[in-house]
Amino acid sequence: MRIEDYYFEENEKPLDKVPEDGGFTAIFRRIAVIGDSLSSGEFEAVISDTEREYHDCYEHSWGQYIGRTIGAEILNFSRGGMTAREYCQTFAKENGFWDKDKAADAYIIALGINDKANYNHDIGSTDDIKDDWRENGDTFIGNYARIIQRYKEISPKAKFFIVIPPRGIPYSDEPANTRMKALIKSLHVIEEFFPDVYAIDLHTYAPEYDQRFMDAFFMGGHMSAQGYLITAKMIMAYIDFIIRKNSADFKEAGFIRTPWKYDMRNM
Repeated sequence: MRIEDYYFEENEKPLDKVPEDGGFTAIFRRIAVIGDSLSSGEFEAVISDTEREYHDCYEHSWGQYIGRTIGAEILNFSRGGMTAREYCQTFAKENGFWDKDKAADAYIIALGINDKANYNHDIGSTDDIKDDWRENGDTFIGNYARIIQRYKEISPKAKFFIVIPPRGIPYSDEPANTRMKALIKSLHVIEEFFPDVYAIDLHTYAPEYDQRFMDAFFMGGHMSAQGYLITAKMIMAYIDFIIRKNSADFKEAGFIRTPWKYDMRNM
């Protein structure tokens, strides 16, 4: 055993290490995934030369691949086409995703591509984030923050990981590219605004989704089963990196969803 593999090493970058068992991601026993089609294992089926069908196959979502790797319960709070606005206005309530019995240890949020690249919702600013989430502005930042704020009420000690989309062909056409730049900037703003929120910055650190990557891991505009599996490996490796780099922040992870504490300074 090399104990050094379990420490954060100076100058280490995310994804330098990819533990096959998911690493320290396994300290979370229940994880909720909030997202769109790419969080739902969506596959594109060809019906004819002009027709396509899209199916959310959750058992192939990267979240469920994570769950099977680390033995954790994964809650898919996701659906193809989802936006932060729809999640807040109707989707979460209609599906019971605000219910306290669904409180999680960690929340992975992967929203924004539909919001900005496809629908060009107003990004907004931190001025749209209010102390009372009910008063947040109806902008991307306002709605995304509302999701975090509501789940902080439901699971106060939970950790949040927000996924920043990668570079590459699916995100490179104009005007989507310009919109994606605005989206990425806004996600970093949200990360810096809240405690216990960490960015999974695939844009900076993941492999580029170039033609070779697309040929290997995509079917049309969505991933294949292999693509969702390799995404799971990247997300687990990135969370493992975050935990090792910020070990003090995660020392009490075993007390999430309990009334117990260890650090007297937090009482």
